[in-house]
Amino acid sequence: MQELLKWSQREFKELPWRKNRSLYGTLVSEIMLQQTTVSTVKNHFEKFLATFPDLESLAEATEEELLIAWKGLGYYRRARNLKKIAEILVFEHAGVFPKDLGTLQKIPGIGPYTSNALLGIGMDEPALAIDANLERVIARLFGYKSQKGLKLQKEIYQAFIDKKIFHKVKSYRALNEALMDLGRTYCQARKASCELCPMKQDCTGFSSGKPLALPFDAVEKKTLVEHEIYLLRVFILKKDKILVYKKTDGEWLSGQYEVPTFIMKSTDEKLKQYPMLKIKKVETPLTYKTGITKYKIYNSIALSDEKFLKRNGFNKTLEWRSITADDANLSTATSKGLKKILDKMIR
Repeated sequence: MQELLKWSQREFKELPWRKNRSLYGTLVSEIMLQQTTVSTVKNHFEKFLATFPDLESLAEATEEELLIAWKGLGYYRRARNLKKIAEILVFEHAGVFPKDLGTLQKIPGIGPYTSNALLGIGMDEPALAIDANLERVIARLFGYKSQKGLKLQKEIYQAFIDKKIFHKVKSYRALNEALMDLGRTYCQARKASCELCPMKQDCTGFSSGKPLALPFDAVEKKTLVEHEIYLLRVFILKKDKILVYKKTDGEWLSGQYEVPTFIMKSTDEKLKQYPMLKIKKVETPLTYKTGITKYKIYNSIALSDEKFLKRNGFNKTLEWRSITADDANLSTATSKGLKKILDKMIR
């Protein structure tokens, strides 16, 4: 175990949320790291904390300020959940984190994983933040043969509570961080680099010669179907302003501004994010690619007017916004398109 902790400290001590570790920083980093890679969060964590250095500043932030600071991390619902957590902690708990799992988990947005992360990592208390990564690593280390999922996670946690595993640990923060590092690097779901692993001599999965067989998964994995979407982005410019609309809840990138957009063609017949384009012949001299979740998006630019929107049934509330391609309120797709237009004009 000491080899694992030394390896983790040596290789990953420079992660920004591990420097000057705080409870607030732990909360922010754990919410950011949900559905987002470590490399992406590394580029945003310190900037976010510079804008919102504590619970109080985050609780008092406007939604616009919040979404600007969160831009580039995606899945904006997480940002709103984080702000709600901050509000509850500030206004109902006097800005103090509860120090027990039960009270923490009563706060909307803090589930079993996050509450254990706050205790185990943020407070260095006896707690194990079990997610799919830790479930996999621990199942391989100790040879758990139960089917992966909630049942196995409960089994592992009970063993931890009963001090059957990790009972001689001096720092629960270091333990949780090291196991996370191992699951992210050498002990991945579809690849086990056992020869490099600092725990190989004590690992049941390694000694069995079949580490990928653990944890047991009886469910046949479905192949992720990727869809292609061809969108028309309509840019309507007037002097130094651009016509946009604000994305609402239920839409991609809710809270951000985007130019009127239509679907020209899509392999996903159920897609309802944008209206279908009625007029088929449109001059689109500029194109670019973007993507979101399971969609590959091919964007075409049309410079047009409001009459074009009416003819195609676009019914969103529109507003004029000053042009700047670096406006943090604009969606990435709109910013990219605007940069292409401005670059074309300069040339």
